[in-house]
Amino acid sequence: MATHHYQSPSLPINVPSKAPAPASLYPITRVAGSPPDISDTSTTAGSRTSAGFSYSSGSIGGDYESSSASYSGVDVVDVLNDRMGDVFDPTPLDRGLAKQAQTSGQLNAKQRELLELQALAQRRLKGVRSTFNDGMKVARETKRDLEWTQKRVNALKAKAENNFPDEYRRASKKYTFDDN
Repeated sequence: MATHHYQSPSLPINVPSKAPAPASLYPITRVAGSPPDISDTSTTAGSRTSAGFSYSSGSIGGDYESSSASYSGVDVVDVLNDRMGDVFDPTPLDRGLAKQAQTSGQLNAKQRELLELQALAQRRLKGVRSTFNDGMKVARETKRDLEWTQKRVNALKAKAENNFPDEYRRASKKYTFDDN
Protein backbone atom coordinates (compact mmCIF):
# COMPACT_ATOMS: atom_id res chain seq x y z
CA MET A 1 0.00 0.00 0.00
CA ALA A 2 1.40 3.39 -0.93
CA THR A 3 1.39 6.19 1.58
CA HIS A 4 0.65 9.59 0.17
CA HIS A 5 1.85 12.68 1.97
CA TYR A 6 0.01 15.90 1.44
CA GLN A 7 2.33 18.80 0.76
CA SER A 8 0.71 21.99 1.98
CA PRO A 9 1.14 25.05 -0.17
CA SER A 10 3.50 27.63 1.31
CA LEU A 11 1.72 30.37 3.16
CA PRO A 12 3.03 33.94 3.34
CA ILE A 13 4.80 34.68 6.63
CA ASN A 14 5.21 38.18 8.02
CA VAL A 15 8.89 38.75 8.82
CA PRO A 16 9.49 41.72 11.10
CA SER A 17 11.89 44.35 9.89
CA LYS A 18 15.01 45.29 11.82
CA ALA A 19 13.41 48.55 12.87
CA PRO A 20 11.58 48.23 16.21
CA ALA A 21 7.88 47.75 15.76
CA PRO A 22 5.23 49.21 18.03
CA ALA A 23 4.34 47.00 21.00
CA SER A 24 0.75 46.73 19.79
CA LEU A 25 1.87 44.54 16.87
CA TYR A 26 3.06 41.81 19.22
CA PRO A 27 0.46 41.37 21.96
CA ILE A 28 1.48 38.99 24.72
CA THR A 29 -1.55 37.30 26.15
CA ARG A 30 -2.04 33.63 25.48
CA VAL A 31 0.20 31.59 23.20
CA ALA A 32 -0.40 28.08 22.02
CA GLY A 33 2.21 25.60 23.17
CA SER A 34 4.61 23.91 20.83
CA PRO A 35 3.07 20.99 18.97
CA PRO A 36 4.01 17.53 20.12
CA ASP A 37 6.73 15.63 18.34
CA ILE A 38 5.18 13.53 15.57
CA SER A 39 6.48 10.02 15.15
CA ASP A 40 7.33 8.55 11.77
CA THR A 41 4.14 6.54 11.79
CA SER A 42 1.82 9.50 11.96
CA THR A 43 0.59 11.44 8.99
CA THR A 44 -0.77 14.88 8.55
CA ALA A 45 -3.83 15.31 6.48
CA GLY A 46 -5.21 18.59 5.27
CA SER A 47 -8.40 19.74 3.78
CA ARG A 48 -9.34 22.98 2.16
CA THR A 49 -12.26 24.95 3.57
CA SER A 50 -13.80 28.20 2.47
CA ALA A 51 -11.85 30.08 5.18
CA GLY A 52 -8.47 28.64 4.17
CA PHE A 53 -6.63 25.50 5.16
CA SER A 54 -7.37 23.35 8.18
CA TYR A 55 -5.03 20.67 9.42
CA SER A 56 -5.54 17.69 11.63
CA SER A 57 -3.09 15.11 12.76
CA GLY A 58 -3.80 11.46 12.80
CA SER A 59 -1.81 8.46 13.80
CA ILE A 60 -1.60 5.28 11.86
CA GLY A 61 -0.62 3.34 14.91
CA GLY A 62 -3.21 5.12 17.10
CA ASP A 63 -0.69 5.65 19.90
CA TYR A 64 -0.95 9.44 19.95
CA GLU A 65 -4.41 10.90 20.41
CA SER A 66 -3.59 14.40 21.65
CA SER A 67 -3.80 17.46 19.43
CA SER A 68 -2.27 20.91 19.65
CA ALA A 69 -5.66 22.29 20.65
CA SER A 70 -5.02 21.08 24.21
CA TYR A 71 -2.13 23.56 24.46
CA SER A 72 -4.23 26.61 23.71
CA GLY A 73 -4.91 28.71 26.76
CA VAL A 74 -1.40 28.52 28.23
CA ASP A 75 -0.80 31.76 30.08
CA VAL A 76 2.72 33.00 29.37
CA VAL A 77 2.81 35.11 32.52
CA ASP A 78 1.92 32.09 34.69
CA VAL A 79 4.55 29.95 33.00
CA LEU A 80 7.21 32.63 33.45
CA ASN A 81 6.16 33.17 37.07
CA ASP A 82 6.45 29.44 37.75
CA ARG A 83 9.89 29.29 36.14
CA MET A 84 11.10 32.42 37.97
CA GLY A 85 9.74 31.02 41.23
CA ASP A 86 11.91 27.96 40.77
CA VAL A 87 15.02 29.95 39.85
CA PHE A 88 14.73 33.21 41.82
CA ASP A 89 15.50 33.30 45.56
CA PRO A 90 13.55 36.18 47.13
CA THR A 91 15.36 36.00 50.49
CA PRO A 92 17.96 38.74 49.76
CA LEU A 93 15.21 40.93 48.35
CA ASP A 94 13.10 40.36 51.45
CA ARG A 95 16.06 41.22 53.68
CA GLY A 96 16.65 44.36 51.65
CA LEU A 97 13.00 45.36 51.94
CA ALA A 98 13.06 44.73 55.70
CA LYS A 99 16.22 46.82 56.07
CA GLN A 100 14.66 49.55 53.94
CA ALA A 101 11.54 49.51 56.12
CA GLN A 102 13.66 49.75 59.29
CA THR A 103 15.71 52.58 57.85
CA SER A 104 12.55 54.35 56.73
CA GLY A 105 11.10 54.00 60.23
CA GLN A 106 14.29 55.36 61.80
CA LEU A 107 14.31 58.23 59.32
CA ASN A 108 10.69 59.06 60.13
CA ALA A 109 11.47 58.99 63.87
CA LYS A 110 14.43 61.31 63.37
CA GLN A 111 12.27 63.58 61.21
CA ARG A 112 9.68 63.83 63.99
CA GLU A 113 12.42 64.43 66.57
CA LEU A 114 13.90 67.14 64.36
CA LEU A 115 10.50 68.84 64.03
CA GLU A 116 10.03 68.73 67.81
CA LEU A 117 13.49 70.20 68.38
CA GLN A 118 12.80 72.86 65.77
CA ALA A 119 9.56 73.82 67.54
CA LEU A 120 11.41 73.91 70.88
CA ALA A 121 14.14 76.11 69.37
CA GLN A 122 11.50 78.50 67.99
CA ARG A 123 9.84 78.75 71.41
CA ARG A 124 13.22 79.39 73.06
CA LEU A 125 14.08 81.96 70.41
CA LYS A 126 10.86 83.82 71.17
CA GLY A 127 11.78 83.79 74.86
CA VAL A 128 15.32 84.99 74.13
CA ARG A 129 14.01 87.76 71.87
CA SER A 130 11.60 88.87 74.57
CA THR A 131 14.39 88.86 77.17
CA PHE A 132 16.72 90.69 74.78
CA ASN A 133 14.09 93.35 74.04
CA ASP A 134 13.47 93.80 77.77
CA GLY A 135 17.25 94.09 78.34
CA MET A 136 17.56 96.67 75.55
CA LYS A 137 14.71 98.67 77.09
CA VAL A 138 16.44 98.62 80.49
CA ALA A 139 19.78 99.57 78.86
CA ARG A 140 18.16 102.58 77.14
CA GLU A 141 16.54 103.68 80.41
CA THR A 142 19.88 103.29 82.24
CA LYS A 143 21.66 105.29 79.53
CA ARG A 144 19.06 108.06 79.82
CA ASP A 145 19.45 108.06 83.61
CA LEU A 146 23.24 108.18 83.33
CA GLU A 147 23.07 111.05 80.83
CA TRP A 148 20.69 112.99 83.12
CA THR A 149 22.98 112.30 86.08
CA GLN A 150 26.05 113.41 84.10
CA LYS A 151 24.30 116.64 83.09
CA ARG A 152 23.26 117.25 86.71
CA VAL A 153 26.83 116.58 87.98
CA ASN A 154 28.30 118.91 85.33
CA ALA A 155 25.79 121.61 86.27
CA LEU A 156 26.60 121.26 90.00
CA LYS A 157 30.33 121.32 89.21
CA ALA A 158 29.97 124.49 87.15
CA LYS A 159 27.86 126.10 89.88
CA ALA A 160 30.42 125.14 92.55
CA GLU A 161 33.27 126.48 90.40
CA ASN A 162 31.47 129.79 89.86
CA ASN A 163 30.28 130.25 93.43
CA PHE A 164 33.40 129.00 95.24
CA PRO A 165 36.44 129.35 92.88
CA ASP A 166 39.21 129.15 95.52
CA GLU A 167 37.74 126.12 97.29
CA TYR A 168 37.06 124.45 93.96
CA ARG A 169 40.73 124.82 92.83
CA ARG A 170 42.03 123.41 96.12
CA ALA A 171 39.62 120.51 95.96
CA SER A 172 40.42 119.78 92.31
CA LYS A 173 44.16 119.68 93.14
CA LYS A 174 43.52 117.36 96.05
CA TYR A 175 41.06 115.10 94.20
CA THR A 176 41.92 114.83 90.55
CA PHE A 177 39.37 112.94 88.49
CA ASP A 178 39.22 112.47 84.76
CA ASP A 179 36.03 113.72 83.21
CA ASN A 180 36.35 111.29 80.36
